[in-house]
Amino acid sequence: MQDEKIIELLKVEKTPLYVFDIGELEDRIRYLKEALPDRIELCYAVKANTFIAKEADRFVDHLEICSPGEYRICKSLSIPDHKYIISGVNKEPALMEEMIISGIRRFTAESINQFELLKSLAIKTGRKISILLRLTAGSQFGMDEEDLERIVKDNLEEPSVVLSGIQYFSGTQKTSLKKLRRELNYLDKYIQELRERTGYYPDKLEYGPGFPVCYFRGEEFDETEFLGSFNELLSEMDYQGSVTLELGRSIAASCGTYLTQVVDIKENKTESYAILDGGMHQLIYFGQSMAMKHPHIKLFPKREEKEVREWNLCGSLCTTNDILVKRYPLANLKVGDVLSFEITGAYSMTEGIALFLSRELPGIFLLDREGNFLKVRDIQSTDILNTPRYE
Repeated sequence: MQDEKIIELLKVEKTPLYVFDIGELEDRIRYLKEALPDRIELCYAVKANTFIAKEADRFVDHLEICSPGEYRICKSLSIPDHKYIISGVNKEPALMEEMIISGIRRFTAESINQFELLKSLAIKTGRKISILLRLTAGSQFGMDEEDLERIVKDNLEEPSVVLSGIQYFSGTQKTSLKKLRRELNYLDKYIQELRERTGYYPDKLEYGPGFPVCYFRGEEFDETEFLGSFNELLSEMDYQGSVTLELGRSIAASCGTYLTQVVDIKENKTESYAILDGGMHQLIYFGQSMAMKHPHIKLFPKREEKEVREWNLCGSLCTTNDILVKRYPLANLKVGDVLSFEITGAYSMTEGIALFLSRELPGIFLLDREGNFLKVRDIQSTDILNTPRYE
């Protein structure tokens, strides 16, 4: 994001706040599409950032929805039903029935029980639905090979359900091509075995590769080379069906900026502390180990690199855990300065303990390609959510 746009916004808006650069988001999705094979479809995981779901919808093939709240958000944004893939380990029967009646047709099944629920609802409503069977990677998500095969054997001729394919996701921030190779080899082999044992060949493979994002200073990663090598792994597969990559962090991270103001500075026991009006309840970086890693931060207003000191950047919560960064070098830091935390477009704004101490939720803005800001959420009080009612 251009520094002058941040300066422009800070003249009229109160911190803390988030800005999501839609031009950067569009460029990011376009880059991924151009870097990946033509047969690859992209699915955006809405949980990464709901505030850019409408804009992402214009450029991706599908959107993964994992909760009732995400569903209501996407409906309110008029995202068309045919783009949804309804996922999640807890599928509430009444809501699933509502979705099927409304016209949604793509679902995942995390277990035999979940599959039977969806099938029964399809029969009840007289609507035919498509189901991806989620294969476990060894966690609470998905199901074992044996359960998946049981579903296939019992339902190949079921008229209310189309077994559209397999879903597989094993984690995030995967920089190891060897691990990705192992996963793709496993999937390739299993699909062939599934075909031999059941006669079923899945039309679709939805795979969560967990592409990495470099959040911190000093991290080096040649993404173009990485994606080129990943493409080679895909080309080596015997599987010839459709492949969808489910991405959240990789799509959304780069478009976000978090702005927070310095409200106090002090020196305690030889350590310099800056107190910010934001904090850990609003900003989380994946892999931020005890605040020791240094994310990419800019200081506003800019200053010459003189009187540089190492500052412990702390939030407004009354807990010693509220340290965003330890010993970050900044030049001549003053009360009233604003710090811009970059690469915060994915998860950062929702993974914090937002209701702790009943602090306000930050305002959220979108910046379009023409340089216009759109406020999509005002600063919101949380005390009403934490106040007991005796009515």
